[in-house]
Amino acid sequence: MAIVTFYEKPGCANNSRQKAMLAAAGHTVQAKNLLIEPWTKERLLSFFGNRQVAEWFNRAAPRIKSGEIIPESLDADTALAMLRAEPLLIRRPLIEADGRRETGFDQELIDAWLGLNLRVEGNMEGCGKGHDAKPCP
Repeated sequence: MAIVTFYEKPGCANNSRQKAMLAAAGHTVQAKNLLIEPWTKERLLSFFGNRQVAEWFNRAAPRIKSGEIIPESLDADTALAMLRAEPLLIRRPLIEADGRRETGFDQELIDAWLGLNLRVEGNMEGCGKGHDAKPCP
């Protein structure tokens, strides 16, 4: 089983469920606060791989939900500067294990990479509160 470094927003219900799934599969999960991590441009970029810039963003972030920020309209340098300045915008979790880094919690990808004992129906990334709910603290 793997040692998984899991960058999360503390208190996020989905991140808690994701960590529980990894732990149930026998992995050791080392949770870190994504919001206070000192991200460099290069390090943050290493989690995104070949994903399009718009896929780097947390769609549940208030500034994205409101339409203030439109990830599809951003170039990589602008996006990285915004993500470093406001880590709440980063698609989470960021996961690191066995020399590999990924963003988001695509259950098929995680299962193929690390192994999961169970799968949960539905989207494990989006906020379960819905678009009209107040943002978490």
